[in-house]
Amino acid sequence: MTTPASPAPNTDRADALPASWNPGEVEAELYQRWVDAGYFEADSASAKPAYSVVLPPPNVTGSLHMGHALDHTLMDVLTRRKRMQGFEVLWLPGMDHAGIATQTLVDRKLREEGIDRHEIGREAFIDKVWEWKAESGGTIGEQMRRLGDGVDWSRERFTLDDGLSRAVQTIFKELFDQGLIYRAERLVNWSPALQTAISDIEVKYADVEGELVSFRYGSMDDSQPHLVVATTRLETMLGDTAIAVHPEDERYAHLVGTQIPHPFREGWTMRVVADDYVDPEFGTGAVKVTPAHDPNDFAIGQRHGLEMPTIMDATGHITGTGTRFDGMDRFEARKAVREELAAQGRIVKEVRPYLHSVGHSERSGEPIEPRLSLQWWVRVEELARMSGDAVRDGDTVIHPTSQEPRWFDWVDDMHDWCISRQLWWGHRIPIWYGPAGEVVCVGPDDRAPAGYTQESDVLDTWFSSALWPFSTMGWPGRTADLERFYPTSVLVTGYDILFFWVARMMMFGTFVGQRLTGDKSAPGRVPFTDVFLHGLVRDEHGQKMSKSKGNGIDPLDWVDRFGADALRFTLARGANPGGDLSVGDDSAQASRNFATKLFNATRFALMNGATVGTLPESSALTDADRWILRRLGEVRVSVDDALERYEFSKACETLYHFAWDEVCDWYLELAKVQFGGDDEARSSDRAGYTRLVLGHVLDVVLRMLHPVIPFVTETLWTALTGRESLVVAEWPADVVATGDAAESVRRVGDAQTLVTEIRRFRSDQGLKPGQRVPARLSRTGEADLPADLLDQVTSLARLAPAEADFTATASLEVRLGLSTVGVEIDTSGTIDLAAERRRLEKDLAAARKELETTGAKLGNEAFLGKAPDHVVDKIRARRDLAEAEVERIGARLEAMPAGSGSA
Repeated sequence: MTTPASPAPNTDRADALPASWNPGEVEAELYQRWVDAGYFEADSASAKPAYSVVLPPPNVTGSLHMGHALDHTLMDVLTRRKRMQGFEVLWLPGMDHAGIATQTLVDRKLREEGIDRHEIGREAFIDKVWEWKAESGGTIGEQMRRLGDGVDWSRERFTLDDGLSRAVQTIFKELFDQGLIYRAERLVNWSPALQTAISDIEVKYADVEGELVSFRYGSMDDSQPHLVVATTRLETMLGDTAIAVHPEDERYAHLVGTQIPHPFREGWTMRVVADDYVDPEFGTGAVKVTPAHDPNDFAIGQRHGLEMPTIMDATGHITGTGTRFDGMDRFEARKAVREELAAQGRIVKEVRPYLHSVGHSERSGEPIEPRLSLQWWVRVEELARMSGDAVRDGDTVIHPTSQEPRWFDWVDDMHDWCISRQLWWGHRIPIWYGPAGEVVCVGPDDRAPAGYTQESDVLDTWFSSALWPFSTMGWPGRTADLERFYPTSVLVTGYDILFFWVARMMMFGTFVGQRLTGDKSAPGRVPFTDVFLHGLVRDEHGQKMSKSKGNGIDPLDWVDRFGADALRFTLARGANPGGDLSVGDDSAQASRNFATKLFNATRFALMNGATVGTLPESSALTDADRWILRRLGEVRVSVDDALERYEFSKACETLYHFAWDEVCDWYLELAKVQFGGDDEARSSDRAGYTRLVLGHVLDVVLRMLHPVIPFVTETLWTALTGRESLVVAEWPADVVATGDAAESVRRVGDAQTLVTEIRRFRSDQGLKPGQRVPARLSRTGEADLPADLLDQVTSLARLAPAEADFTATASLEVRLGLSTVGVEIDTSGTIDLAAERRRLEKDLAAARKELETTGAKLGNEAFLGKAPDHVVDKIRARRDLAEAEVERIGARLEAMPAGSGSA
């Protein structure tokens, strides 16, 4: 470093900042400025190293919830930082057509207008959906702008646009031609309200109070063959084709292979089969088997070649049983069957309440019905193996690695994927049927033969979103974007959809990258090189957010109240790899306070002439300057290491405490002393160098914070530096060297300890924080504090020089690294002892009350059994603090002179 001329103070740049930080006044304008400048647009012809992320496409019907806000914040942190590091960054946005959700929404709106979609027909209905999308869809895009997402809007995609439709038809035909797509009758999750199969991820399980009914099959004569079974879905007994027992259960060995007549269906018998699935210790050890309406029963039916009659139609009504129950709704039939069984004397136990988990359709809310149905499937065995191998071989790395076993458990035991949906809105399956039953798969450049009819079903939404990483970049074409930005760098998503969306993208990505090329090492073998899995956003009590609990938080409400930066910092600060995070208004307010703290600190620095320029030689700096520069370098290394490991929480915590605790609380206060109080001091080299160091520290801190809190940092940094934008500024590399700053670090640490102890001592003595009192310092030991640090200690501790007639009324000793400092203070005439005793007695009563309250909670076993760990830890910390306060205040009262009691 050279030693530049010290800059004269220039406070004009402070005028570029408003008097206070009001995010709502600047965020929209700033974001539009970034977009208009093209900062977020990627150049596929650039020579910079590529970094790419595709946004998990939110539903076109949706709006931002806290999970989205977390996702988007973390992706924005990664892409903004990489852009600053000199990468050519593509963050590609888009939306999912959301087949079931969108069709349900538009269908409901049409019904409100008196329009029946079945009357207007498929094509007219789809036109109505497109009209709705043009007018009302994409609300989330505007919300993304408010959050500050630095996405490339010029590349925005939609899962039903022409390019993605071509990709869907291409991969469907490739899979079909290679025997990996087939049609078969299998058990599916069926929604009677929507009249379609739905995916596992669209089934939400909830405990329901039902009835467990035990009833008797076979003869009513105990000496004749009979068995007792139990069920919560009594209507399904109309489709029973067998009764299963364990092969080694001697009670039923003589019945295995026999036929038991059905009590309601004339001429219908049920075979008694032996199967290892049955637990002989559970209930009676006999299990009714309804292969067409239960997953476990379906497997038993396959093993024993049982008939599989479907006894419900698409709407959930009983059909085809030849009984009086035909035509009844499934729940109506459940009651009627129970009454008929009771009338025959077949119910062997009183019907009793039974709490059990029932799957419900996420979209329509009704219980799903396992139903045997003719559907289209993807054969996943080979695709799942390649997906597992990609992680085993290190082509894709899952963060945190603790999630890998869950990944392997899933992909190593994956079942074939049902991809057909009985909807109108979506990618129509490109299968055509001929007049004689011919089946033809039609690719994007093919035409179906004359007289053929297209399959009416559409593809599962997850089918097209599984292609998202490469279809959005132009696949199956060989586009510049695909060559430049694929495979993508990282996928950021919640661990809760690891098995659904992530697995499907990996299956199709490895298929495209390896199967079609025949080259395991071919570029694009995996869709992303890293997968970062974050946890769920929970409320401040650790509870999952939900509409039913009323504890959900609208992220846009936080943006309105606290600003986008506060929302983003709160979420990023809590984002540990794989861990859930709890948030509430208090955490958002704390983040808002942090933004305000940065604003006030930078405004103060500018008002005192802080500037960014060439730093002087280390030897020309004070201990305080060398200390803060040394710490700045350590923080930069720590933040970089954390972000490379996707440890967002650690990076944010490091920056928060450095900026607040060290820069604002200490260095700014030390800098005030170094600026000096008169014109001569403020024009000195020391003051000028302080302005350069302070400007440099703020420059680097604002750069490192920008990816997380872009709006306030952009406002402050452009005022500080006069440069164009932080979005395209360079990421801090090696912070300027400070020589051997170890001694400076030790001395400043000693000064901090001394100031902190004197402030605590002053408080114990009842001195007001701003009140100057005469004091005398004495030192023993091997090392002194230099004169400039002593000046800063006396200034920050609000001490005045001792006069000749100084008489100490209180003293303390402070042990430092290499010495001990004695502090004597004259408090005579500065304290109203009676008033101070009254204050202390009031504080002592409050501390005792807090100790009693927290002790009672921690002694309550019921509370400890229900409260989340972090809540219990917080109460323990409150109790420990109360104990310390009781001890401290009590000691202070005992030490007060006699006669100072309350009047």
